[in-house]
Amino acid sequence: MKKIFGAKKSQDPPPSIQDATDRIYKRGDTVDDKIKKLDAELARYKEQIKKTRPGPAQEAVKARAMRILKQRKMYEGQRDMLYNQTYNLDQVAFASEGIKDAQQTELDALEADMDFESNSVPSYLQPDKETDLDSELNLPAAPSGHAAVPANRQQEDELGLPTVPHASIRT
Repeated sequence: MKKIFGAKKSQDPPPSIQDATDRIYKRGDTVDDKIKKLDAELARYKEQIKKTRPGPAQEAVKARAMRILKQRKMYEGQRDMLYNQTYNLDQVAFASEGIKDAQQTELDALEADMDFESNSVPSYLQPDKETDLDSELNLPAAPSGHAAVPANRQQEDELGLPTVPHASIRT
């Protein structure tokens, strides 16, 4: 199947908040450059309006200047929208860092509390040391219940209870 459809490409990690903010700032910078070009063009049209006499020529230059002003307003709106997005991303990053800090503080407090509590537990409640456990594991096996039973002693089952004679068991 891999020969037909191909193998899965490795997934790139999702962009971080800082990466997204940087990309938006770059787009905002390109919009700022466009606005600067339009400002230069508007200044040129302003000089042309001053130099021309009132009439159809001046009205044509004014119409071009108005079109450039509309474009400039549109670009300014886009720039403001981009900067609002970066503000929102910065707020998200700040909240995320706050949550991470609170989580780490909580973990540190829990660890300190566990250390304090483990030190205040009496020694008879604390688990045995590993060396004691190793020695218990090396003990000889317990005797099995199948050894010869003395005549004066009653037989016991595997749980240590007296066995019931077979004659008294109902079937």
